[in-house]
Amino acid sequence: MSEEFWSHWAWPLATAVLAFLYTGLVFRQWLKRRQPQQAAWTIGLLFYALAAAMETWSEYQGHWDPLVYRLYIVLAASLVGFLGLGTLYLMSRRRKWGDRYLVFNLVCLAIFLYGALTVTLDTSKLVPGITVGGQALGSSLSFPRAMSLVFNIPGSILLLGGAVLSAYRFARKREYKYRMWGNMMIAAGTLIIAFAGSRARLGNTAGLYPAEMVASALMLAGFLTASTLDKGARSIRDRIASRE
Repeated sequence: MSEEFWSHWAWPLATAVLAFLYTGLVFRQWLKRRQPQQAAWTIGLLFYALAAAMETWSEYQGHWDPLVYRLYIVLAASLVGFLGLGTLYLMSRRRKWGDRYLVFNLVCLAIFLYGALTVTLDTSKLVPGITVGGQALGSSLSFPRAMSLVFNIPGSILLLGGAVLSAYRFARKREYKYRMWGNMMIAAGTLIIAFAGSRARLGNTAGLYPAEMVASALMLAGFLTASTLDKGARSIRDRIASRE
């Protein structure tokens, strides 16, 4: 299929719709429970949804506005760091580790935003389809483009580690295995985002938009699968009742 098909604005539009829906569900959960992991996930997912909306608008217009591009790069690169922060808050027994990583993310975000807003862009790269790779900021390891690594690497490690640990914990509990699969879907979606985004920032943008859409669908499905303990609790009560 043609490059125009894979970079069509309909792909990021679907991603944005799913991501905003997911963001709303997690935010509603935070309003009820006020846990730091839900706040961190809400921020990361909101960044994801906004970045997808910027992709949609720019592809539809056939032009990337320089300011939109600068903001887009920061949001798209840093979202994995905040998703990983949520996992750290969830898994760590000491909140201070999450608080320290939050400070690290905020400092890096401020540095990245400053660099993205002040760097001289290569305007020849501000065209649909390839702009999302970050080439307009400069070479792959130049500042501020290299700042994406400080979010993607630790964020991806935390997400993968959290998924493996959750899968191990829930796999041992028959009634809660559905949560294992839900967490695995969420982790798979976020890792797809990190992988596709990293490839794009290294210059390979092929399939980025469809990958983002698939990732959004996986994360939303995983959240809907794993977000309740009631199903497992009912299974335990039913099993106990059947023995009486």
